[in-house]
Amino acid sequence: MALTPERKLALEEIARRIRVDVIEMVHAAACGHPGGPLGMADFMAVLWMEHLNISKENLHDPQRDRFVLGNGHTCAGLYSALAHKGIVPREMLHTFRKLGSPLQGHPHRNADLGIDMSTGSLGTGLSTAQGMALAAKANGWPTRVYATSSDGESEEGQIWEAATSAAHFGLSNLTVLVDFNNIQIDGEMRKVMNVRDLRQKYEAFGWHAVDVDGHDVTAIDAALCAAKAETERPSALICHTTIGKGVSFMEGKAAWHGTAPNDEQAREALAELGV
Repeated sequence: MALTPERKLALEEIARRIRVDVIEMVHAAACGHPGGPLGMADFMAVLWMEHLNISKENLHDPQRDRFVLGNGHTCAGLYSALAHKGIVPREMLHTFRKLGSPLQGHPHRNADLGIDMSTGSLGTGLSTAQGMALAAKANGWPTRVYATSSDGESEEGQIWEAATSAAHFGLSNLTVLVDFNNIQIDGEMRKVMNVRDLRQKYEAFGWHAVDVDGHDVTAIDAALCAAKAETERPSALICHTTIGKGVSFMEGKAAWHGTAPNDEQAREALAELGV
């Protein structure tokens, strides 16, 4: 079922609030990665609020859905999504990257907070997710497993080993959302190591794969519904995004992959986001 106009507006508002959280968290920590999670906010809002069967009540249910943040450096957005789901206490977001906090600069597995995997070493997330999906299928569970990845991470050979395995075992309960923004830490992906057309690549590996506007919540929701309807193949959503989306001076700039805004920049960014 397509999103209602009211639900579309609600998801866009949640995405905006995720962006606000990202700026506030990274600024307060004086370190972190703002660009990626700003770009991913729209599809993270749709995934977490509309599709993931994860809640505070079912965290320890082995048959619940699973989520793996393959591009672990974008975790500020994940923590915000967890807060919007009522799993992470909102006040805990202020401890981001602080000594002793469970919300570190890359996800640290914590079953009580809905963090299903420690990630950060690029390439490992999809492998872990396909293992979870294989286990769920072997057990006959209704579990769906979702992972995020990125165009830069797709330069890692392990991604394609996982893609081969997932298709071989027919893991139709596995969906990966690839943040395709053409930016990585060293600059433009197409200049550093061009991964070319990821939809065609995933299709060649035996996946159901689609290109989607990563900032169009209606299109993202439709693509996720189509992935759920797929009964034989894993699914890949190639989400075309803009790094730093929502903050004009960060948009499309590789420098904001891993740089915290200073006080003036944070004020400007938050003003653009309506704070």
